[in-house]
Amino acid sequence: MRMRFKAWAGPELDACPFFVRHPQRFRGKWHSLFPRQNPVCLELGCGKGLFLAGTAPAEPRVNFIGVDLKDTVLGPAKRNIERAFREAGREPDNILLTAMDVERIGEAMGPEDSVRQIVINFCNPWPKPRHRKRRLTHPRQLLQYRTFLEPGGELRFKTDDAALFADTLGYLAQCGFEVVRRTDDLYAGREPGGALTEHERMFLQKGVGIKALTAVFRG
Repeated sequence: MRMRFKAWAGPELDACPFFVRHPQRFRGKWHSLFPRQNPVCLELGCGKGLFLAGTAPAEPRVNFIGVDLKDTVLGPAKRNIERAFREAGREPDNILLTAMDVERIGEAMGPEDSVRQIVINFCNPWPKPRHRKRRLTHPRQLLQYRTFLEPGGELRFKTDDAALFADTLGYLAQCGFEVVRRTDDLYAGREPGGALTEHERMFLQKGVGIKALTAVFRG
């Protein structure tokens, strides 16, 4: 989904106390950026921040980090998160946003930045064979995640794309992850609950089944 350029986004993000402009500078130091030492949930490809806005205010004992590539996306995410925290009557003190190419996440996150959970919601399926190594669930990426995901930590994944979902199951097995929960229709027979992303709402309105899994890294 192409996003229009937003001239206000960069300056607004730079003035935001929970935005990190140069994430590579904080490799090994992410825990020190939070006022409280809590388990960390890392969302890769956070988009407009609807998952984070719907989750972080309600879970003060978890620290959240959202990563996406462009200010044009992260500007709206910042506003959505601020609005959600205001409505909850809290300061956004357990959340950080940063801008970088998720394919290079290992440049910003190291073993000292131990993460309890990685969340990937509706990433680009990259269907052409020559592009598949760019998938956020490809073994090239999973091996990076293993360097900072705690033993016993979780990877949670949602998609509308059947081919990507099937391939991801294979990728996870190759890289030492155990799939402990999976479904080809997350909301079959029940109303959706929790924090829904923009893409999730769109697919549900179209009647598209949401595929989801939770995989554990045993270390």
